[in-house]
Amino acid sequence: MRGLSIPLLVALAALPVTAQVFTVTPENVNVKYLKFTPTDIPLSRLPLTQHDRDNLLRYLQAEQGFTMRPLPIANLTLPANGVMKPSGSDYANLIQSKGLSVEAGKRVVITNVKIHKNKIQIDFNGGPYHRHRWLRHLSIGMGSMDPYDTTPVVPDRPNEAMGARVTLEFKHGVPDLTGAQVEALLKPIVDFSLKTPLQAYTDTLPPFLKKAVLQHHVLVGMNHQMVLGAMGEPWKKMQEDVNKQYVEIWIYGKPPAPTQFVRFAGNRVIRLEIARVGKPLEVQAKNQMQDYWKTQLPDNARIVRLGDQNSSDTAAQSVPAAPPSLRYPGEKLPADQNKDTPQMQPVQFPKGMGGDQRPPGSGQGTGSSTGTSGTTTQSSGQAAPAPSQ
Repeated sequence: MRGLSIPLLVALAALPVTAQVFTVTPENVNVKYLKFTPTDIPLSRLPLTQHDRDNLLRYLQAEQGFTMRPLPIANLTLPANGVMKPSGSDYANLIQSKGLSVEAGKRVVITNVKIHKNKIQIDFNGGPYHRHRWLRHLSIGMGSMDPYDTTPVVPDRPNEAMGARVTLEFKHGVPDLTGAQVEALLKPIVDFSLKTPLQAYTDTLPPFLKKAVLQHHVLVGMNHQMVLGAMGEPWKKMQEDVNKQYVEIWIYGKPPAPTQFVRFAGNRVIRLEIARVGKPLEVQAKNQMQDYWKTQLPDNARIVRLGDQNSSDTAAQSVPAAPPSLRYPGEKLPADQNKDTPQMQPVQFPKGMGGDQRPPGSGQGTGSSTGTSGTTTQSSGQAAPAPSQ
């Protein structure tokens, strides 16, 4: 998949005692990929020599490996023997915002290597940036009278860059190291060991699931990719409507060999039927994935932390807010120490007056008033005869 264009699933969750989180879900980012285990590769304290620099460039150029986690169409920074940046929810957010370059367990190729003073930039599958991207903003006119009749120095092809970049950083400059050491430092992101695509994919799975895939067993609860890894492409696919639920059936094997009917609802196996000649139909419908999906975030999920909170902070949220005051924060008045000290009380209005009325003579109210013209105007707005003189 080359990009990320599915609706976002938003839910508000609360971690017990410690934090609140806002869960947003980008594609193919399970919770295991949000964690990162640093390497521990011994490195030389000597600087990189020109001879070893040339050998390093030749060793890494066009080298192939398999991704150990999804790679975004962006730059990932990896301090030597340190934690990848970004990681956790920021890593998932980067995939969502920049798009997915390659999924976990897929083959990638190093297409460019640049060695700087304290870092090594490695591009996979062409890198995340357009070549000559600065020249795309320059145009050359051909002497036409039309000011818009120009030709760009480099044609703009917006769909060209779909790769990823990993920047390997060193605190005290690039040391004298070999290509094998660079690959060892990159192993949490890309594994350069010789292996098949199936081995690369199963290395991203927990042991019980890896064993099932390598032994070609289908488990109830697997997704499409797991079944394809275990059994390959089915020889036939069918579709059913069971109780208004769309069900997809993959069929493996033909009689007299055992035939397996793998039923999917969405992206999960809900039922496995195995038919053997001369034996009763074997049906498996209970979850066989242990707690695998419970320990994963929902499909397409990432976590954005809103801020850690203590249990006391959570309890304080239900306390009514204090009324407004003219005091400075923490200020105490004499009345706080001595209850006999006179204190300001609410304003007392004259008897018979409400809070929204005004004293007589203010020009408002239900009574009458005398105008300057000598006529008396009643509250109804009608003019009354002037008094006799």
